[in-house]
Amino acid sequence: MSKLRVRPHAPAADGTVLEVTPASAGWQHVGFRVVLLADGQEHAGGSDDRETCLVLVAGSADVDTEVAGTRRSFTGVGGRASAFADAPPGAVYVPAGGRWSVRARGPVELAVCSAPGEGGEARLIDPATMSREVRGQGTNTRHVRNILPQDQPAHSLLVVEVITPPGHWSSYPPHKHDTATGDEETALEETYWHRLDPPQGFAFQRVYTDDRSLDETVCVEDGDVVLVPRGYHPVGAPHGYALYYLNVMAGPSRRWIFRNDPDHAWIAGPVKDSAK
Repeated sequence: MSKLRVRPHAPAADGTVLEVTPASAGWQHVGFRVVLLADGQEHAGGSDDRETCLVLVAGSADVDTEVAGTRRSFTGVGGRASAFADAPPGAVYVPAGGRWSVRARGPVELAVCSAPGEGGEARLIDPATMSREVRGQGTNTRHVRNILPQDQPAHSLLVVEVITPPGHWSSYPPHKHDTATGDEETALEETYWHRLDPPQGFAFQRVYTDDRSLDETVCVEDGDVVLVPRGYHPVGAPHGYALYYLNVMAGPSRRWIFRNDPDHAWIAGPVKDSAK
């Protein structure tokens, strides 16, 4: 199996079904965990040097935080039925040095996104700030929701979710963000957490570099993560299956500036199209 593909497992005692750490991924910034909670079950965490974005992908929960002695409680966060619902997720930002706990109100699907951070305040991310966009055209159309974009406060985390309709392409034309070149491109590690509807489906993601020193095509199933340490990374959804993915990005500079593969840049037309 590809080293870029991370598969879920049966829930641990704390509900964890999948985890990517900088050590396991062989990089420096992005951490990602998926947690499935039953009604009333709790999951807690926090780090002295890493910030966290808690995303209630499905379900509702109460979230308690403590940062520098200040406690805050956010009740009834989230509430959408599934990742594919046309509604924003619930999300809470916790800075480095903070502690947090999530208590489920019914079944919950929680994504724990983390990256190196600094101090600040815990906050509920207002769903109204999660801009919703339709990008591309034809079979390149996809639906994007910006959960924690670069114009919202954080130290290094960027979090976005995308729904790709059946038979469509996404993160396309192929683009990359692995080289810091001023205002032309930033260096960002990235995880793609994939969900499929119906769940027995599959999708494809290719990760490749200009020199093809990295060139892997990964068949992903429901719940898989694909690691993107570098290179271009387009995604295709087969006919009959809608594809959701949650992206977590982080790097030395908290800006998302990408470069399209020159061989395929023509697809975007004369103006560079957003690629997610």
